[in-house]
Amino acid sequence: MGIRSAFFFCDVSDERMDNPTGDKLFDATTVHLNTQVIIGMESKRQQKVARQIQKDLGEIFQRDVPHLFNGAFITVTSVRVSPDLSVARVYLSFLATKNKEMLLDSIREKSRTIRQLLGERVRHQLRIVPDLSFYIDDTAEYAEKMDKLFAGLDIPPAPEEDEDE
Repeated sequence: MGIRSAFFFCDVSDERMDNPTGDKLFDATTVHLNTQVIIGMESKRQQKVARQIQKDLGEIFQRDVPHLFNGAFITVTSVRVSPDLSVARVYLSFLATKNKEMLLDSIREKSRTIRQLLGERVRHQLRIVPDLSFYIDDTAEYAEKMDKLFAGLDIPPAPEEDEDE
């Protein structure tokens, strides 16, 4: 029932179609968009905010506060924003550092300063500066590990089938 009611509060279309229960639904594109939001797809607004935060945080890490992290090269690989835009999950990759966990802990300790610098940059675009949660992006290491696993596989050739039969 909860999901059905979400459709009724989002009427943005004049075209309607009937369903077997007799209820009026919105056009197919509206229904499709609503189901994407329900199952976890990011809205256009979330995507725009995430891109802006990613860009600004990248500049902050490279230009404003590199001295706080002993010159480590920090890259913001992706940002995921909650639907209410109050929380941002920031995924980072590190170069020129030996201990990634220690650097991540240092970033988390200084997240208040980083959030303040972000707020100064986005104060005219966002009403609320999201709380920042930092995570290590390990997709490159995972891809490398998978490549090594696939390279180490010994796949025998398929048996040839007789053409006579």
